[in-house]
Amino acid sequence: MRFIWGPMSRYKAAAFSIILFVVLGYSLVFPWNGNAAQLGDQSRTEPLHITVVLERIYLDGEVSQEVVKETCWSKENFWSKYDQWQLIQNNGTKMVFRKQVDDISPLLKANGFFGITKEGVLTIFNGRPDHSRIIQSFFQIDIKKLESKKQEELLQGIPILTKDRYVQVLETFKPYSVKNE
Repeated sequence: MRFIWGPMSRYKAAAFSIILFVVLGYSLVFPWNGNAAQLGDQSRTEPLHITVVLERIYLDGEVSQEVVKETCWSKENFWSKYDQWQLIQNNGTKMVFRKQVDDISPLLKANGFFGITKEGVLTIFNGRPDHSRIIQSFFQIDIKKLESKKQEELLQGIPILTKDRYVQVLETFKPYSVKNE
């Protein structure tokens, strides 16, 4: 039986390249500064202190940020804690993670009301529509096509409270939108 050295060398080189890529790629994604002990080393004496910023983006466009101070002894434990998040920024001591949340923001649940502006635009207000701050605007409604009951609901304000209510109100008033031609 004859052994061919040429192809075997290519396989070894490919395997070495993959291992090198994984090791270097992992160290680039999670750079540790020289002051802290390496996280993979069980004999370390100091943990790594990281500032973690968690950004949540809600269906209504609201973005919330939470800042967490982490004391990190292990890479594996740290990454498993944030495995549902997308890493956006990393400078070694500060990491920013982002997550899309399939829900409306806590602000809308607590104090969000659908209403209508003087121009006839379906809008979400922080509080009742009369003198409240506008959070988000959607589309102009043809007021003449609306039933008087629906007009009155929009003038008084329709509380949002849940994602389902948010979607339901948008779908209810979408057929009354003014088409821009």
